[in-house]
Amino acid sequence: MQETNVQKLIRFIRKSPTSFHAIDAIKQALKDFTPLQERERWALAPGGKYYVTRNGSSLIAFTLPAGPLSSFQLIASHSDSPTFKIKENAEVIVRDKYVQLDTERYGGMIMSSWFDRPLSVAGRALVRDGQGVRAVLVDLDRDMALIPNVAIHMNRDVNNGYKYNPAVDTFPLWGTQAAKGTFRAQIAQAAGVKEEDLLGADLFLYNRMEGRVWGVGEEFVSAPRLDDLECAFSSVEALLSAQGGDHANVCCVFDNEEVGSTTKQGADSSFLADVLRRILLSLGKTEEDYYTALAGSFMLSADNAHAVHPNHPEYSDGLNQTVMNGGIVIKFNANQKYTTDGVSEAVFHHICEKAQVPVQHYANRSDMPGGGTLGNISGSHVSVNTLDIGLAQLAMHSCYETAGAQDVDYMIAGMKAFYETEIRCAADGRYTLT
Repeated sequence: MQETNVQKLIRFIRKSPTSFHAIDAIKQALKDFTPLQERERWALAPGGKYYVTRNGSSLIAFTLPAGPLSSFQLIASHSDSPTFKIKENAEVIVRDKYVQLDTERYGGMIMSSWFDRPLSVAGRALVRDGQGVRAVLVDLDRDMALIPNVAIHMNRDVNNGYKYNPAVDTFPLWGTQAAKGTFRAQIAQAAGVKEEDLLGADLFLYNRMEGRVWGVGEEFVSAPRLDDLECAFSSVEALLSAQGGDHANVCCVFDNEEVGSTTKQGADSSFLADVLRRILLSLGKTEEDYYTALAGSFMLSADNAHAVHPNHPEYSDGLNQTVMNGGIVIKFNANQKYTTDGVSEAVFHHICEKAQVPVQHYANRSDMPGGGTLGNISGSHVSVNTLDIGLAQLAMHSCYETAGAQDVDYMIAGMKAFYETEIRCAADGRYTLT
């Protein structure tokens, strides 16, 4: 039986416990693309397919037209999700009876969702390599830790708006006193090196519960890290299946969106601008060509959206609310937390209508400000027409989120149609789509 897109998404998420693993999984999917290094000169060829990574946690892949390059059509998503980062000196000894792990929050998670479930540890280790250092992906890949709740008899307020203290309540239990000194040893073993050759690491907890398709009609999918691996997965699938045109198709997966994007590998870095400029320079174009190409370019900023909640529909705007399996969500915000404007909305509507992909519209309730995303951040470095989109989901920033199974197909189809449409800017405010 052929694997469905939602099943492929679940498999991708299972292979992606951290942003480092997500980028590695994407690289595996891009097996027919040529890898590039930022520190080397690029010799690109028309019709070529390439990708480049930064920090091992962000990636930009692109396909070039066979003829002259007119513009870029870009999709941006992110590889990271809220979790707990493990501190350098990890082991906490409790009354000489237990060993915990010292953690700190990464991003704005729903902390209660992390309790009483099997957890493991993954990330990257930096190990000695002769006279140098190399990065190795590590994943303990078994039930290794758990954050236990306090019994209700000792915490009567837990169901009355209890405020968790991340320096006390959320440390995971690693083992009994016999586990003292084992954490670094476990990481070194997973990296395939001696403990003394483990020089550094970026390690995170992750939820071990695998994704599931469920519901009377199998209409829902629940999994860790749907925000935003669902959009990252869809954009890669669309890039792989899209037919080329006169523009370059570009797929960007940035790290650190959940903590503000202000890293060398985030959307607020020079990464995207560097790559686009180097593409044109390698093809013999000039700085002027770079600016004219940007002026005719278009970006989809893809990050999931809030579905109307069945228990609390009052949290949604009365008219601009979205539902799971209702199609691609176009997101709006008057204060530009989302970048959608009339131009980008109209262009994407036209594309989706032609591809018979349903779309719906989202705006926050006017007295409940929401979060931001990649579009306006990357736009401060690469200024192109941008639309914010996503898929409707529940429990955003929980360690186990829920979305519509059918929406995965809609997103891939909509993104593929975007990549295959020639969007030409005839003049400011005038566009042709073929």
